[in-house]
Order: sequence, then structure tokens, then C-alpha cells
Amino acid sequence: MAIHKTGRLFAAAVIVASILWFYYSVASANHTTIALTLLLAVLAIAVGWGLAEAVLASILATLGFNFFFMPPIGKFTVREPQNWIALIAFLITSVTASQLSERARRKTAEAIARRQEVERLNALGQAMLLKSDLHTSGREILNSIMQIFEIPEAAYFSKGKNTVYRSGPNCSLISEDRLRQAADMEDIYVDAAQHITLAPVRLGNQKIGSLGFIGRTPSKAALNSVAYLTAIGVERARSLEEASRIEVTRRSETLKSALLDALAHDIKTPLTSIKGTLTHLISRKHDPEEAELLTLANEEADRLVLLAAEVIEMARIDAGKLHLDRRPYPVGEIISACLKELEEPLKARSLGVNVADNLPSAEADIDMAKQALKQLLDNAVKYSPEDTPIDITAQLINENIVISVTDHGQGIEEADQDHIFDKFYRGQHSGYDAKGTGLGLSIAKGMVEVLGGQVWFDSLPGKGSTFSFSLPVSRSERAL
Repeated sequence: MAIHKTGRLFAAAVIVASILWFYYSVASANHTTIALTLLLAVLAIAVGWGLAEAVLASILATLGFNFFFMPPIGKFTVREPQNWIALIAFLITSVTASQLSERARRKTAEAIARRQEVERLNALGQAMLLKSDLHTSGREILNSIMQIFEIPEAAYFSKGKNTVYRSGPNCSLISEDRLRQAADMEDIYVDAAQHITLAPVRLGNQKIGSLGFIGRTPSKAALNSVAYLTAIGVERARSLEEASRIEVTRRSETLKSALLDALAHDIKTPLTSIKGTLTHLISRKHDPEEAELLTLANEEADRLVLLAAEVIEMARIDAGKLHLDRRPYPVGEIISACLKELEEPLKARSLGVNVADNLPSAEADIDMAKQALKQLLDNAVKYSPEDTPIDITAQLINENIVISVTDHGQGIEEADQDHIFDKFYRGQHSGYDAKGTGLGLSIAKGMVEVLGGQVWFDSLPGKGSTFSFSLPVSRSERAL
């Protein structure tokens, strides 16, 4: 660069010397013509090369004009005062014209640079925002920025994925810690000694990550725009991915609904026929072995009917296909309706029912509330000895009706407590060979939550469990 600058200064001196030689040795002309020619040469040098070359040319032109064309010729002295004025005016004019020309040239260069930056930003915006695929990876972002802005080395830290992407091994000068810290900065940071530039990438107050560059970079304004476009591109990709996930979920729910209809018709109908046939056959006389086989088949058919019913019920909950008929219902009515349906399993049990006095009505769908309580009672029957009592209580707590079912079984082991409401989960250490699908508590939880309540339990291993669920008090009685 220094050699190139020296060459231009020498060339400027040669140009001025050539003009002076031409008018001194080849063609004679008046002072005005010579001065204008030198002035034009100085302007051309200023436009073409810069201020330093133009100032040198101005000084040499002034000295040469004085030496060769102003009396006394051949000397650097000036005899007449008006010639001093002419020389000084020429020098001032040439230097001022050089400065103005240099300023114009610099402004033009800045305008061109800004236009190029705008064009590159437009190209980056298209690369970020017009991609047809849903995934814009950190490496793709990095490659687009480097290619469009001709940056030699760069790195990108994605805060969401907690990952650093680098363009190559030379980019290791930007440490991962510096990139992480840059994501929390408010403005661009420039390390002039190492030629490193760090820019936070954010969208409003949301911190997306950071960009790091080594070597020549665009202007600060352009870097801010690059960081903003990067944030928009990342957020757009995330939004498209989220929209795609939602669409997949919607289609999954549609498929689930279709399977639900298939289950309701194509499984329950033949099971009902099988159950009816077995019941008819059992009513006839058979030898003991045939009777035992028919009884076993009938029990397994009952299990299949229960499994189908619970799977369909769980699918309805997951698909949001439950149709509510909310009305105020007395809690005693809900409990009585449930006990009537469980009369056979509970006939050998000591059952205690304690409903608080003056209990307000619950805002509920009676079938769903009854089904939730039925699942809790069925769970208590399965996991407690036949000679132990089961207690049902109902009370008002914080404008909610809380119904609880307490058994005196072995309780729930601590290892099972976090998963007790999971679908198909069966406790590994219950101590009972209870038959079931592992869906009962999940169904109860789903139904109660649809009704606007909650389900929870308290359990002490070896002493029993209490499962409770809440129902909101009816709106009419809540307003009183």
C-alpha cells in the first residue's frame, strides 16, 4: 500500500513537470493559459488519486510557475507584488479545489459503499426470509452472511440451541465464552488489535444469540441490520416449525378421531355379540370342563369390553371430543348414582359415606363426575384387602367441592407416586394381582380437569391412600 502511494505521488510530480516543460520548451502561452492548465491537472489528480497527491501537485505547480514563467525567470523570487497575489491565489485555488474534489470523491465512494451494503442486505434478507424450507440452521445463516458480505471468517452462537457454529479453524480466535457474553451485550463491540467484531443478535428484548467476525466487516449500521435480519430469519424458521408442528398435531387429532369412530363401531359391536353369545351358552347345561372354559371366556370378554371402553374414553379425552352438559348437581346425587353402578363390586365392602351438611351443588356434567368417582372407587377396590373399609367424603374447600376416596391398602410406593396418573402405568410394588388397563386414574384426571377441577392423592406406604378431586361450586350458589 505504501509503495502504491509513493508511486502516485511520483506520477503527480511527473505530470506537473511535463506541463511545465511543454509550455517552457515546446509551446509558448500566456500566464492565464498555463495557470489554467496546471489547475486542471491538479483537479484531475485530486479526482483520480486523492488529496495528498493533489496538494503535492499544487505546491510543485506553484513553484514551477514562479520559476519558469514569472519574472525574474529562473529564480524563486517575485519582483512585483501583484505576482505574489497571483501565485498565492493560484496555490489557494488549487489546494481548495483539491480538497473539494477529494471530499466529493470520498462522498461518492461512501454513497457507492452504502448502496452496495443496501444491495447486500437486500440479498441477505431474501436468503433469510424467502427460503422455502422450514429449517434455517446456524451454519446456513453463517454461510449466507459470509458469502454475501465477503467476510473471511465468522462464527454464530445460537442461544436457543446453545450451539456455536464456526466457518473454519481460523475462527477459533473468537472463543465460545466471548460469543456467549456478546449475546448479552447492548451494542456492537470491536477489538481493533485482533480485528474481531462481535454483534448481539436480538429481536426486541428477546436474545437470539450473537455473531462474531474476523477481518474486514461492513459498517456498524450494516452490522446492526445483519444482526436484525439474522434474528428475523431465526424467528421465522422457529415460527414455521411451530406452525408445522401444530398442523401435524391437528392432523394427528383428526386421525385419532377417525380411529375413535372405528374403535366405537368395529370393536365394541363384535364384542357385544361375543358377550351375548357367551352369556347364552353359559345358560345351558354343560359338563364341568366346558362350563369352566365358557366362564373363563366370558370373564376375558368382560375384560376386553372394559379395555375397549376405557381406551375409547381416553381417546375422547385426548382428542377433546367430550361433550359437556354442565348443570348444578347435589354432591349426594353424584355419589349415590356412582354407588348404584358399583353395587356388585362394593357389596362385600364396609363403605362409609360422609357428606358435609349444607353442601352447595357442584357445577358439573353428572356422567363425567360419576365416571371420575367410579374410577377412584374401582382403584380402591382393586388395591386394598376385601376386609378393609372404603370411605367417601365430600366437603367444601375454597369454593370447591372436594370428594375423597380413602382405602386402607398398602399405599403407593414413593417410586410410583410421580407416575400414578400416567397412562397404562401399573405400580410395580403394589402387592396385588389386580386386573385392569392402567387407564382408570388417567381417565379420572382427564375428566375432572375438563370439568375445571383437579385430582391429587395422599398416600403412606403400608397404611393406605386417599384420592381426591375438586369440582367448582355452581355459579348460582357461588354468587349468593
